[in-house]
Amino acid sequence: MKSAAVVPDFRYTPVIDQVGVEERVARFSSRSIKKESKVQGLKLALSMIDLTTLEGKDTEGRVRQMCYKAAHLHDVLPGLPTVAAVCVYPTHVKTAKDALKGTGIKVASVATAFPSGNATLDVKIADTKFAVESGADEIDMVIARGEFLRGNYSFVFDEIAAVKEACGKARLKVILETGELSTLDNVRRASDIAIYAGADFIKTSTGKIQPAATMPVTLVMLDAIKDYYYQTGTMIGMKPAGGISTAKLALQYLVMLYETLGSKWMTNQWFRFGASSLANDILMQLAKEAHGVYQSPDYFSKD
Repeated sequence: MKSAAVVPDFRYTPVIDQVGVEERVARFSSRSIKKESKVQGLKLALSMIDLTTLEGKDTEGRVRQMCYKAAHLHDVLPGLPTVAAVCVYPTHVKTAKDALKGTGIKVASVATAFPSGNATLDVKIADTKFAVESGADEIDMVIARGEFLRGNYSFVFDEIAAVKEACGKARLKVILETGELSTLDNVRRASDIAIYAGADFIKTSTGKIQPAATMPVTLVMLDAIKDYYYQTGTMIGMKPAGGISTAKLALQYLVMLYETLGSKWMTNQWFRFGASSLANDILMQLAKEAHGVYQSPDYFSKD
């Protein structure tokens, strides 16, 4: 349960030094990692992935195929973890829940008129409740960016709080869609609003808008999480999503996570990657570390 916290006036959130943020990111990106630590880091990153299919062409068979991959990433390599979760539309939650029974893999569902967020609150609440009643362990909601950008911060706060209540026991990830927020100052303000309104995780992007996740944006969000933790003692999770497709970049994100928030956050309970294509690149790197040569991408399923 979150500790009580005084809700700040969101008109006066910290001003972000963009040059300073970019300099810090450059340092994280230049860290050298030894082979043993690299393998551990790759397996950790693999365990933090939310495999995702959010397309209009999604079918029950496609969802089941993705769930099978989530539990059997590459059976010829021993000692691999499973991914953290699969993420689907509400109508496919029940299929995913049935397919993943007994695996320990969570089922996440986007809701609240994903990806635009342009719907009434009644529709968003109904969308959320349907996903939870179908078995979703986690809900990924989108904020109303139009209301945020016109300065209607209380609207955004109240909507998140209402969706959080509708989640019941399911954890809530709040998607800021940072590619539409324009500035790092806005990213920090939106992060604070989401956290104080009840988010269990804050998430960069839907994956439908470019730019999606970037390291500077993620660092600003991590700093918001750190400041809230110092004030309340309450941990908030982080999920960069979209645009993270290589093992090398994933390791750089983990370095940034560790050096910003520390070891407590280095688990899939508190950090996720929303990047399905990342899984195959990590698997190729792990196979190379195990056997000394790269395997063809044809050896790894696409879904």
